[in-house]
Amino acid sequence: MSEFIPQPSCADPEDQNRLSIDTARQRIASLITPLTAWQRCPIRDALDRILLNDIVSPINVPAHNNSAMDGYAIRSGDITNDSFSLKQVGIAFAGQPFQGTVNTGECIRIMTGAVVPSECDTIVMQEQVAVTDNIITIHGKHPKGNHVRYIGEDLKTGDVVLTAGRRIIPADLGLIASLGIAEVNVSRRLRIAFFSTGDELRSIGETLATGQIYDSNRYTLYGMLKRLDVEVLDMGVVPDQKDPLRQTLLQAAEQADVIITSGGVSVGDADYVKEMLAELGQVDFWKIAMRPGRPLAFGTINNALFFGLPGNPVSVMVTFYQFVAPALRKLMGETEPDVTTFQVNCTDAIRKRPGRFEYQRAILFKDDDGTTKVKITGSQGSGILRSMSTANCFILLDEKCDGIAANSLVTVQPFSGLI
Repeated sequence: MSEFIPQPSCADPEDQNRLSIDTARQRIASLITPLTAWQRCPIRDALDRILLNDIVSPINVPAHNNSAMDGYAIRSGDITNDSFSLKQVGIAFAGQPFQGTVNTGECIRIMTGAVVPSECDTIVMQEQVAVTDNIITIHGKHPKGNHVRYIGEDLKTGDVVLTAGRRIIPADLGLIASLGIAEVNVSRRLRIAFFSTGDELRSIGETLATGQIYDSNRYTLYGMLKRLDVEVLDMGVVPDQKDPLRQTLLQAAEQADVIITSGGVSVGDADYVKEMLAELGQVDFWKIAMRPGRPLAFGTINNALFFGLPGNPVSVMVTFYQFVAPALRKLMGETEPDVTTFQVNCTDAIRKRPGRFEYQRAILFKDDDGTTKVKITGSQGSGILRSMSTANCFILLDEKCDGIAANSLVTVQPFSGLI
């Protein structure tokens, strides 16, 4: 009888061939060169695109001194005490400046956004003024410059308004429009090909036979990719056979910048993704010291980056959030965003063995006294997709952690901002 030699297992905490989280990220980053292709697009179409060049202000914003309040524009030199009177000699509306001169002892009625006359330097709110015919009486203290928005206070000509690599958000559209800029240069959208592997997978609408399951991973991948505003090429389900897998990978490499698969990256007899990657391209690594999501193949096929994600639904999402999304952002030329983490008390005890970094699915909530706390979603199996649907954050447990007691401080990473 031949000697039994145990093979590496996802349950083995002592596998020395696994990469740490940080090392895996560094290895991915080292193979990524941001795209240089770009296009000119109207600002209405620029939302969520990556800015190619700095936006430099061609004008002052605001372009003139204007009023921050409805009230009266006065000369600060006319302020003699806590109660004084002035003659109203005109009115200024936003877009319709007062055309005359405001002399000593005079003022004008002014509306929010209207140009402040050059002779005036202070705005008095209308609620602090009593009016009799054209004479106004002002009460209270009114510092010089009160409620005046000065020319260039927001932006000055030549200021860098937005920097290259920024993902454009709704506020940016308005900011760019306020400068009179109609079009911007953005990086072209990435083209992402993705598919699932597995003889057990069936599409929605088909009848399931014993042992078969519906393919959910393509739908979660599609949703996460769309959040990143990329072009997606859904290549369906590929069976666990070498020839169809080889053909699909080559086709994807011709059409896309990045290929993403789910399933087939473990050590099973029918797991061919890693083998095909080694045949057609380059395998950089395929095991990471993490849970869920240990088997993650990364490499290249021709000019396309390749990510072979695990088959379990939760593992797909965790590895996408932690590795794929940051890599895609870097490839698009996006400035690496800060990922928010903070510490809160966890109401649950969590069992864990040292050796792997764990991403526990959890819910941030406020207790009865308004304190923010966190609790796990329940069972943390990598096949329980509902744990991701219910959760709003990860609890991050590092490799040295050997479990935590209830009401201990833990580090959390909110889902918001990951993509």
